[in-house]
Amino acid sequence: MRAVDAIMECLKAEGVEVVFGLPGGANLPTYDAFVDADIRHILVRHEAGGGHAAEGYAKATGRVGVAFATSGPGATNLVTPICDAMMDSVPVVFITGQVRTELLGTDGFQEADTIGITMPIVKHSFMIQDPQEIPRAIHEAFHIARTGRPGPTLVDIPQDLSRAEIEYQPVSDVHLPGYQPTVEGNQKQIRQAARALAASQRPILYVGGGVVNSNASAELRELAACDRFPVTATVMALGAFPAPHPQWLGMLGMHGTRAANYAMDEADLICAIGARFDDRVTGKLSEFAPHAKIIHIDIDPAEISKNVPAHIPIVGDAKSVLGKLAVEYRALAADPARLEPWWQRIASWQERYPLRYEESADSEIKPQYMVRALHEATGGQAIITSDVGQHQMWVAQYYDFPEPRRWINSGGLGTMGFGLPAAMGAAVGCPDRLVCCVAGDGSVQMNAQELATCSAEGIPIKVFIMNNGYLGMVRQWQELFWEKRYSAVEMGPYPDFVKLAEAYGATGMRCEDKRTLVDDFKRAIETEGPVVVDVRVSREENTFPMIPAGKAAREMVG
Repeated sequence: MRAVDAIMECLKAEGVEVVFGLPGGANLPTYDAFVDADIRHILVRHEAGGGHAAEGYAKATGRVGVAFATSGPGATNLVTPICDAMMDSVPVVFITGQVRTELLGTDGFQEADTIGITMPIVKHSFMIQDPQEIPRAIHEAFHIARTGRPGPTLVDIPQDLSRAEIEYQPVSDVHLPGYQPTVEGNQKQIRQAARALAASQRPILYVGGGVVNSNASAELRELAACDRFPVTATVMALGAFPAPHPQWLGMLGMHGTRAANYAMDEADLICAIGARFDDRVTGKLSEFAPHAKIIHIDIDPAEISKNVPAHIPIVGDAKSVLGKLAVEYRALAADPARLEPWWQRIASWQERYPLRYEESADSEIKPQYMVRALHEATGGQAIITSDVGQHQMWVAQYYDFPEPRRWINSGGLGTMGFGLPAAMGAAVGCPDRLVCCVAGDGSVQMNAQELATCSAEGIPIKVFIMNNGYLGMVRQWQELFWEKRYSAVEMGPYPDFVKLAEAYGATGMRCEDKRTLVDDFKRAIETEGPVVVDVRVSREENTFPMIPAGKAAREMVG
């Protein structure tokens, strides 16, 4: 059969039900194969939208997302979603077209060195040189993307090779001798971690996105229930531990709660699970958690002691390791009373420094109130995606996520324009769930064209724009750290988002009164098809609390 038909057989064998993509000259043969393949293809309006949609699909479902693009600009438009997927450990297979083999290296039309450009930002890539390699490369790309620490893989296929006739043999197994992720964790190290937890006076569980990726939320709750361990999480892990909960301290990091950050600062033992001690969490690295010993559980050995030295390193899958750790801890019969002074200290922080904002006295909509209104309108049960900026942090602070895979955002790369296409992908993957995107008026315009895709494909996402007329987070930094020397942050009155939504075939609404906001949101949610809600919020509200860049957690402001 044709190699492109073999690609379709491989996708079906991997359980792929939907592909996000955009055709062009170099991948036309592949698109011809879609005609008879019985695989849903969603035609995006920009390759970046397709890449982020594949990420949203993967994050919402736990399955591998798939995005297609042509050569040259098609492939380079995928660079941002590929890098985003790498930073946030998202399993996505990107399949790109390439110019014919005789044109490689000649600067042919729409030629780009896709492998060279993306090599630093993929988990692995395949440059096809023989059409017979294609089926195995596709299956290996899926295997690598979903196993170990998940991440993006890329298969680059020259057009002439994709058209070639091959002897197709189904690939029944994938065995890569040089790629054998450690899953189980060292039992001796796990036992040592249990002893350390039992001996600690001020422990805390620091939870990262790896817990969500490994579907380890039940095991996390089990470990937390073994004793009264305080739990905090990164922005990528919200929902891994239910909020609210008596042991939940809230998110930690630059815009985390004071209770979470102060507890990390004063802890004598930090048990990090699927987290990477990034700068948004640690603040000034030399002053991070000065009293704490570190247990670090991660499936990627490269993360262990990368930023913060681990006293008890455990390489393994969080689901497997946490289950064993709970068993070992219970066998020790630790005295729960030892944690009482620690909880009294935490409770004092929670009482003294709750998340709070100054409510408006009139109809003005504060951004924090908007998030709480959305929580009430959705019953806290929606899948929420976001772009990047102030609105992202306010959602992380004020929308309590009860389960994993309800919160989908761009963490490591901080990609503006992520939220709308990610919502599109999440809605395709979870058609029975309400999917809402909270966006900023700046970031939503970076991939607003995907509203056309939603209308054409009947994808009923609800987009809530937190419109303050600024690039809000940049404006906040200029106010606080650059003497209010505002530079290039004023967005102006354009576009009219209601008219823009209507132009794309969606429903547009505008909200300017907090007194009717919950009912307005409910009306938007009940409206069929894609909806865009332009919510006019306070123009210069700041996101607090905040750890200034390069400062320690104990130096939080706001």
